[in-house]
Amino acid sequence: MRDYLIAPSILSADFAHLGDEVNAVLDAGADVIHFDVMDNHYVPNLTIGPMVCEALRNNKVLAPIDVHLMVTPVDQLILDFAKAGASYISFHPDATVHVDRSLQLIRDQGCKSGLVFNPGAPLDCLEYLMDKIDVILLMSVNPGFGGQKFLPSTMKKLEQVRQLIDDSGLPIRLEVDGGIGVDNIREIANAGADMFVAGSAIFNSPDYSATINTMREELGQHPIKNH
Repeated sequence: MRDYLIAPSILSADFAHLGDEVNAVLDAGADVIHFDVMDNHYVPNLTIGPMVCEALRNNKVLAPIDVHLMVTPVDQLILDFAKAGASYISFHPDATVHVDRSLQLIRDQGCKSGLVFNPGAPLDCLEYLMDKIDVILLMSVNPGFGGQKFLPSTMKKLEQVRQLIDDSGLPIRLEVDGGIGVDNIREIANAGADMFVAGSAIFNSPDYSATINTMREELGQHPIKNH
Protein backbone atom coordinates (compact mmCIF):
# COMPACT_ATOMS: atom_id res chain seq x y z
CA MET A 1 0.00 0.00 0.00
CA ARG A 2 1.23 3.48 -0.82
CA ASP A 3 2.15 6.06 1.79
CA TYR A 4 -0.72 8.53 1.44
CA LEU A 5 -0.58 12.17 2.55
CA ILE A 6 -3.55 14.44 3.22
CA ALA A 7 -2.90 18.13 2.60
CA PRO A 8 -5.66 20.56 3.62
CA SER A 9 -5.67 23.73 1.52
CA ILE A 10 -5.82 26.87 3.61
CA LEU A 11 -7.64 28.59 0.73
CA SER A 12 -10.82 27.32 2.42
CA ALA A 13 -9.77 28.16 5.98
CA ASP A 14 -11.06 31.02 8.11
CA PHE A 15 -8.35 33.63 7.51
CA ALA A 16 -9.39 35.62 10.57
CA HIS A 17 -8.14 32.66 12.65
CA LEU A 18 -5.60 31.12 10.28
CA GLY A 19 -3.05 30.00 12.87
CA ASP A 20 -5.76 28.27 14.89
CA GLU A 21 -7.20 26.68 11.75
CA VAL A 22 -3.82 25.26 10.71
CA ASN A 23 -3.18 23.88 14.18
CA ALA A 24 -6.67 22.39 14.24
CA VAL A 25 -6.26 20.41 11.00
CA LEU A 26 -2.82 19.22 12.06
CA ASP A 27 -4.20 18.11 15.43
CA ALA A 28 -6.97 16.36 13.46
CA GLY A 29 -4.37 14.28 11.61
CA ALA A 30 -3.42 16.21 8.47
CA ASP A 31 0.07 15.55 7.10
CA VAL A 32 0.85 18.67 5.07
CA ILE A 33 -0.43 22.26 4.84
CA HIS A 34 -1.17 23.33 1.26
CA PHE A 35 -0.77 26.92 0.05
CA ASP A 36 -2.59 28.14 -3.07
CA VAL A 37 -0.60 31.18 -4.19
CA MET A 38 -2.43 33.22 -6.87
CA ASP A 39 -1.39 36.50 -8.47
CA ASN A 40 -4.56 37.64 -10.33
CA HIS A 41 -2.48 37.40 -13.50
CA TYR A 42 -1.72 33.75 -14.19
CA VAL A 43 -5.07 32.84 -12.56
CA PRO A 44 -8.14 35.01 -11.84
CA ASN A 45 -7.74 35.40 -8.09
CA LEU A 46 -5.39 36.98 -5.56
CA THR A 47 -4.50 35.08 -2.41
CA ILE A 48 -1.45 34.88 -0.15
CA GLY A 49 2.29 35.49 -0.17
CA PRO A 50 5.45 34.43 1.67
CA MET A 51 4.64 36.47 4.79
CA VAL A 52 1.79 34.06 5.60
CA CYS A 53 4.16 31.10 5.34
CA GLU A 54 6.70 32.86 7.54
CA ALA A 55 4.00 33.76 10.08
CA LEU A 56 2.94 30.12 10.42
CA ARG A 57 6.55 29.02 10.89
CA ASN A 58 6.98 31.72 13.53
CA ASN A 59 3.82 30.37 15.17
CA LYS A 60 5.62 27.02 15.61
CA VAL A 61 3.91 25.18 12.73
CA LEU A 62 6.42 22.39 12.04
CA ALA A 63 4.49 20.32 9.47
CA PRO A 64 5.55 20.37 5.81
CA ILE A 65 4.20 23.37 3.88
CA ASP A 66 3.34 22.63 0.25
CA VAL A 67 3.38 25.80 -1.88
CA HIS A 68 1.59 25.75 -5.24
CA LEU A 69 2.61 28.82 -7.23
CA MET A 70 -0.08 29.99 -9.67
CA VAL A 71 1.99 33.01 -10.62
CA THR A 72 4.24 34.30 -13.36
CA PRO A 73 7.17 34.83 -13.25
CA VAL A 74 8.05 32.24 -10.63
CA ASP A 75 11.74 32.52 -9.71
CA GLN A 76 11.60 35.39 -7.22
CA LEU A 77 8.68 33.83 -5.35
CA ILE A 78 10.55 30.52 -5.26
CA LEU A 79 13.33 32.30 -3.39
CA ASP A 80 10.89 34.19 -1.14
CA PHE A 81 8.86 31.11 -0.15
CA ALA A 82 11.97 29.02 0.41
CA LYS A 83 13.27 31.70 2.78
CA ALA A 84 9.85 31.82 4.48
CA GLY A 85 9.97 28.11 5.31
CA ALA A 86 8.28 26.22 2.46
CA SER A 87 8.95 22.48 2.19
CA TYR A 88 7.58 21.82 -1.31
CA ILE A 89 7.39 24.43 -4.07
CA SER A 90 5.56 23.67 -7.30
CA PHE A 91 4.85 25.77 -10.38
CA HIS A 92 3.30 25.48 -13.84
CA PRO A 93 5.66 24.81 -16.77
CA ASP A 94 4.12 27.58 -18.88
CA ALA A 95 4.66 30.14 -16.10
CA THR A 96 8.44 30.25 -16.52
CA VAL A 97 10.75 30.66 -19.50
CA HIS A 98 13.21 28.00 -18.27
CA VAL A 99 11.47 25.10 -16.52
CA ASP A 100 14.66 23.14 -15.81
CA ARG A 101 16.35 26.17 -14.26
CA SER A 102 13.37 26.98 -12.03
CA LEU A 103 13.18 23.37 -10.81
CA GLN A 104 16.89 23.45 -9.96
CA LEU A 105 16.43 26.78 -8.19
CA ILE A 106 13.90 25.15 -5.84
CA ARG A 107 16.25 22.29 -4.99
CA ASP A 108 19.16 24.68 -4.55
CA GLN A 109 17.17 26.30 -1.70
CA GLY A 110 16.77 22.93 0.03
CA CYS A 111 13.10 22.48 -0.92
CA LYS A 112 11.35 19.68 -2.80
CA SER A 113 10.51 20.67 -6.39
CA GLY A 114 7.26 20.16 -8.25
CA LEU A 115 5.50 20.73 -11.54
CA VAL A 116 1.77 21.42 -11.83
CA PHE A 117 -0.47 20.61 -14.79
CA ASN A 118 -3.85 22.23 -15.39
CA PRO A 119 -6.72 20.07 -16.72
CA GLY A 120 -6.01 21.01 -20.34
CA ALA A 121 -2.22 21.07 -20.14
CA PRO A 122 -0.09 18.43 -21.92
CA LEU A 123 2.45 16.35 -20.04
CA ASP A 124 5.14 16.44 -22.73
CA CYS A 125 7.88 18.17 -20.74
CA LEU A 126 7.90 15.45 -18.07
CA GLU A 127 9.86 13.20 -20.40
CA TYR A 128 12.93 15.38 -19.93
CA LEU A 129 12.55 16.44 -16.30
CA MET A 130 11.69 13.44 -14.15
CA ASP A 131 15.08 13.46 -12.40
CA LYS A 132 14.54 17.09 -11.34
CA ILE A 133 11.07 16.58 -9.81
CA ASP A 134 9.97 15.47 -6.34
CA VAL A 135 6.21 15.92 -6.84
CA ILE A 136 3.85 16.11 -9.80
CA LEU A 137 0.60 17.93 -9.06
CA LEU A 138 -2.41 17.42 -11.31
CA MET A 139 -5.18 19.98 -11.09
CA SER A 140 -8.57 18.30 -11.12
CA VAL A 141 -10.33 21.67 -11.42
CA ASN A 142 -9.42 24.82 -13.31
CA PRO A 143 -7.32 26.87 -10.87
CA GLY A 144 -8.47 30.12 -9.32
CA PHE A 145 -11.20 29.30 -6.83
CA GLY A 146 -12.00 26.70 -4.17
CA GLY A 147 -15.12 24.57 -3.94
CA GLN A 148 -15.20 23.33 -7.55
CA LYS A 149 -16.23 19.83 -8.65
CA PHE A 150 -13.67 17.19 -9.57
CA LEU A 151 -13.16 16.84 -13.33
CA PRO A 152 -13.51 13.14 -14.32
CA SER A 153 -10.98 13.52 -17.14
CA THR A 154 -8.31 13.77 -14.42
CA MET A 155 -8.56 10.01 -13.83
CA LYS A 156 -6.96 9.13 -17.16
CA LYS A 157 -4.23 11.70 -16.60
CA LEU A 158 -3.52 10.30 -13.13
CA GLU A 159 -3.09 6.82 -14.59
CA GLN A 160 -0.72 8.15 -17.25
CA VAL A 161 1.45 10.01 -14.74
CA ARG A 162 1.46 7.08 -12.31
CA GLN A 163 2.82 4.91 -15.13
CA LEU A 164 5.52 7.49 -15.90
CA ILE A 165 6.55 7.61 -12.24
CA ASP A 166 6.58 3.83 -11.86
CA ASP A 167 8.60 3.41 -15.07
CA SER A 168 11.13 6.00 -13.88
CA GLY A 169 11.76 4.21 -10.59
CA LEU A 170 12.08 7.62 -8.92
CA PRO A 171 10.45 8.50 -5.56
CA ILE A 172 8.13 11.14 -7.05
CA ARG A 173 4.86 11.95 -5.31
CA LEU A 174 1.68 12.19 -7.39
CA GLU A 175 -0.50 14.92 -5.95
CA VAL A 176 -4.00 15.91 -6.99
CA ASP A 177 -5.92 19.09 -6.14
CA GLY A 178 -9.55 20.02 -6.69
CA GLY A 179 -12.91 18.59 -5.73
CA ILE A 180 -11.53 15.84 -3.49
CA GLY A 181 -13.70 14.52 -0.67
CA VAL A 182 -14.59 11.39 1.25
CA ASP A 183 -16.82 10.21 -1.58
CA ASN A 184 -14.13 10.06 -4.29
CA ILE A 185 -10.73 9.89 -2.56
CA ARG A 186 -10.54 6.09 -2.86
CA GLU A 187 -11.18 6.15 -6.60
CA ILE A 188 -8.58 8.90 -7.04
CA ALA A 189 -6.04 6.86 -5.06
CA ASN A 190 -6.80 3.80 -7.18
CA ALA A 191 -5.93 5.88 -10.26
CA GLY A 192 -2.47 6.51 -8.82
CA ALA A 193 -2.50 9.56 -6.54
CA ASP A 194 -0.73 9.45 -3.17
CA MET A 195 -1.04 13.07 -1.97
CA PHE A 196 -4.46 14.69 -1.71
CA VAL A 197 -5.21 18.39 -1.46
CA ALA A 198 -8.63 18.98 0.10
CA GLY A 199 -9.90 22.43 0.98
CA SER A 200 -13.63 22.86 1.41
CA ALA A 201 -14.15 19.14 2.09
CA ILE A 202 -12.17 19.55 5.32
CA PHE A 203 -12.46 23.20 6.36
CA ASN A 204 -16.20 23.37 5.61
CA SER A 205 -16.89 20.22 7.62
CA PRO A 206 -18.11 20.44 11.23
CA ASP A 207 -15.45 18.03 12.51
CA TYR A 208 -11.99 18.14 10.89
CA SER A 209 -10.84 15.00 12.67
CA ALA A 210 -13.87 12.95 11.63
CA THR A 211 -13.48 14.04 8.00
CA ILE A 212 -9.75 13.28 7.84
CA ASN A 213 -10.25 9.94 9.61
CA THR A 214 -12.96 9.01 7.11
CA MET A 215 -10.60 9.88 4.26
CA ARG A 216 -7.94 7.66 5.82
CA GLU A 217 -10.44 4.82 6.18
CA GLU A 218 -11.28 5.19 2.48
CA LEU A 219 -7.54 4.96 1.75
CA GLY A 220 -7.15 1.89 3.96
CA GLN A 221 -5.09 3.80 6.54
CA HIS A 222 -5.36 3.99 10.28
CA PRO A 223 -6.07 7.42 11.77
CA ILE A 224 -2.98 9.52 12.46
CA LYS A 225 -2.98 11.99 15.32
CA ASN A 226 -0.77 14.48 17.12
CA HIS A 227 1.60 15.73 14.41
